[in-house]
Amino acid sequence: MVRVRSICTVIAVLLGLAVLPAHAAPALLSQGKPALASSTENSGTPASAAVDGNGDTRWSSEWSAPQWLRVDLGASSALSRVELDWEGAYATAFEIQVSADGDAWQPIRSVTGSTGGRQGYDVTGTGRYVRLNATQRANGYGVSLWEFRVYGTQGGVVPGSGVHVTGSQGNWQLTVDGRPWVVKGLTWGPPAADAARYMPELKSMGVNTLRTWGTDASTRPLLDAAAANGLRVINGFWLLPGGGPGSGGCVNYVTDAQYKADVLGQIRQWVTTYKDHPGVLMWNVGNESILGLQNCYSGAELENQRVAYARYLNEAARAIHAIDTGHPVTNTDAWTGAWVYLKAHTPDLDLYSVNSYGNVCQVRQDWISGGYTRPYILTEAGPAGEWEVPNDANGVPAEPTDVQKRDGYTQAWNCIVGHTGVSFGGTLFHYGTEYDFGAVWFNLTPAGKKRLSFYSVQRAFGGATPANTPPVISSMTVPQTVAAGAPLTVDVAAADPDGDAIAWSAAFNSKYVDNSGGLAGTPVQVAGNRLTVTAPDRLGVWKVYVVAEDGRGNIGIETRSVRVVAPQPSGVNVAQGKATTASSYQQVGDGAPFPPSNAVDGNGTSRWATDWADPQWIRVDLGAVTTFQHVQLVWEGAFGRAYEIQVSDDGNGWRSVYGTTTGNGGVDAIDVTATGRYVRLHATQRGTGFGYSLYEFGVYRR
Repeated sequence: MVRVRSICTVIAVLLGLAVLPAHAAPALLSQGKPALASSTENSGTPASAAVDGNGDTRWSSEWSAPQWLRVDLGASSALSRVELDWEGAYATAFEIQVSADGDAWQPIRSVTGSTGGRQGYDVTGTGRYVRLNATQRANGYGVSLWEFRVYGTQGGVVPGSGVHVTGSQGNWQLTVDGRPWVVKGLTWGPPAADAARYMPELKSMGVNTLRTWGTDASTRPLLDAAAANGLRVINGFWLLPGGGPGSGGCVNYVTDAQYKADVLGQIRQWVTTYKDHPGVLMWNVGNESILGLQNCYSGAELENQRVAYARYLNEAARAIHAIDTGHPVTNTDAWTGAWVYLKAHTPDLDLYSVNSYGNVCQVRQDWISGGYTRPYILTEAGPAGEWEVPNDANGVPAEPTDVQKRDGYTQAWNCIVGHTGVSFGGTLFHYGTEYDFGAVWFNLTPAGKKRLSFYSVQRAFGGATPANTPPVISSMTVPQTVAAGAPLTVDVAAADPDGDAIAWSAAFNSKYVDNSGGLAGTPVQVAGNRLTVTAPDRLGVWKVYVVAEDGRGNIGIETRSVRVVAPQPSGVNVAQGKATTASSYQQVGDGAPFPPSNAVDGNGTSRWATDWADPQWIRVDLGAVTTFQHVQLVWEGAFGRAYEIQVSDDGNGWRSVYGTTTGNGGVDAIDVTATGRYVRLHATQRGTGFGYSLYEFGVYRR
């Protein structure tokens, strides 16, 4: 059977003409592709603006040279033409370069004496990556392009490109563009828009991977900055109830089809948006939700929800794979018991992930005991957490020391990379500049300062050798209790390995009083190894922090708890145990009832609490007309902003002996000489949205 090739070919043969091989016409390859730059002038002029096909948007660099702009064509391509539409800040000298891997570059066109405007150059070269490398500016600004267009013919997918899980049971490997990749990572805290600022430091630490919990339109600057520095990102997708025990809202994975459809739509949207970005390492769907579902359900329904959640994860994994075959999909939980559900119901996950702190060295055995058939990564780890440590003498979690935290990161890393052929490494927690309760417990760089943990991670990852390291606090001692507003002495011992002078500061945190995460700085007096601060005015267990700073960007931090108690006034409390009445008191609610007698029982942990309205009063009957010289009000959090102290001989006619409109809670010590049988606190303005609440209402005769 003879096959006719084409009418044109037949005619050419009949006419004796030469038949030339067909070639695809040059196409615009760069538009919409991932672009990176050496720098950007601001968030409104990103690298992506030069390849978006919009002549009204532009990329502009910082005001220095050299600068470069790189576009990833997605596959090896034969190039034929490059066009540049310069803004006023153009380059007078530059090269057009190509690369197969984004590392080694070959020039295909060199230009000097450029005059800007719209320029086009015919070129010959082959590569997946094309770069404009500008070496000389025309003026005092940087360089700026409205559009960077690359034309040519694209070939197939570069062999071995993408991120893949390779190997077989117990002998797996994670590869990036065909090369082994051990995840040496940190969880990411700063705003994505500021990512370029932090990448050099991360790279010097030996970090090659960052982990996020959410992916959306704001993610691009993080991916751009990571890729420009040779790092990759584990892109997270948040699912409810995220964050494990005690956090995240509830959702019904058995019946809530709308929630699942909406989230799956968002996942598809952002995977499609970023799947070709060179900064992507993998996709991570969900964080600690299998464990967290116990906050929403119990019994058989909890089991049903966990199964439904795992099946939904598999649906998400399939959806991602249908869009992106070049990046693996994983799921994180805070409990290796969650892997039981993944093993049974998520066959399309490429690998598992787990957050583990104090128990991290047990993960390997849990994997072996569970008979799992997927490799894994560690997505959070560090020193033992608040939920894992014993309580101290004041009944609150005993935070590890700075030295113990340093060693915790080293231990976590050694345990996780010791599971060769199964564990691909991990992202330790946490790289952030926050400065609060959680940040001091876990951040490597709280308030932007490096601590011992920063350098232990740097050593574990094989990063640069540091020129200077932090002061080491070897001991810290505080009394178990202190009177409100009294001097608090803190004995410390510290040394700086580099001989730098140490500057001391201090702060308090009220997490165990009112669940606040913030740290409030406080003045400190330093005398040798003894620091003196003033105790808070509010009762309860506080954390006191001392910070040793070396003036070179390094700090040592230690913290201990101290119970703030009411001062003991001199004299006799003539109100204690006496009859009391009040305008109201709370009779229902957690811990209720809160009767007025609680305010005169001598117990600093019991309290009187009112309805949530103004005015309110509490009165004590001293039993006889009595002269007194001092009143002490020990407020709970619901304090009085405006109130009077009043006396009466018969409980009917009242005389005001003290008043304020600027009360701030804590302990009010009122020196006032007055005489009466009845003493009343009459409050007219609350300091909070709650009612009024007093631990103690003391009346003292001296």
